[in-house]
Amino acid sequence: MIVVIDIGNTNIVLGVYQGEQLLHHFRINTNRQATPDEYGVMVHNLFQMSNIVIDHIQGIIISSVVPPIMNTLEEMCRKYLHHTPMIVGPGIRTGLNLRYENPREVGADRIVNAVAAVAKYGGPVIVVDFGTATTFDCIDSKGDYLGGAIVPGIGISTEALYQRASKLPNIELEKPKKVIGRNTVHAMQSGIIYGYAGQVDGIVKRIHAEMGVIGKVVATGGLAELISSETETVDEVNPMLTLEGLRLIYERNVITTPIDKTFGTPKASK
Repeated sequence: MIVVIDIGNTNIVLGVYQGEQLLHHFRINTNRQATPDEYGVMVHNLFQMSNIVIDHIQGIIISSVVPPIMNTLEEMCRKYLHHTPMIVGPGIRTGLNLRYENPREVGADRIVNAVAAVAKYGGPVIVVDFGTATTFDCIDSKGDYLGGAIVPGIGISTEALYQRASKLPNIELEKPKKVIGRNTVHAMQSGIIYGYAGQVDGIVKRIHAEMGVIGKVVATGGLAELISSETETVDEVNPMLTLEGLRLIYERNVITTPIDKTFGTPKASK
């Protein structure tokens, strides 16, 4: 049994795998001020309520886009889960060729998503991850990671509207019945949800044109279901894509197979 942990700016998602089967998954708030003990108590309670036996854990892998919290989570893993975690970063085997100008700039979450997408769907494929930032990651027909696009996430944009426009309220993100809002809340919901759906379609169509091929489009992240249902280009929603990628990377690093492709190793463009 292995534990996979994806640390994002807003949420931390944990998964527990037995072989290829995801047994449990949990989502908690990312708290930069929390101590290893506070995280340890939270994780211990979640595991206890789900009948997860900590002594049965064989390993842990973490991907993170929040460097300040890494020492805290690593210490929590050692103290409460009794394992030093594997960290997704330079030197780790991913099996993915990176055709990025500086591969070390690519976020760990984007790499993990790409690994899972190639394994599950093959290429060409585009991953749209609705996180704190919305990212678009492109993998070609050879399974090479090409790069992508990054835009402000839905939560950031909604909060900016509330903070910078004094007369606009803080709203819940839910789909309005009509595009034409008859009150301020519905008008904001319409602009945010349908606006982001249009943004996704616009960027994906430009990516398809640039790649010269129509690739499968997979959405993941907390708001993937809400936005993807209003798009024309998203083919599938896979909320567990990142956890699956972490599992695959863990297996590629603990099972001794001849993999020579590592995180941070670019492939020359032809």
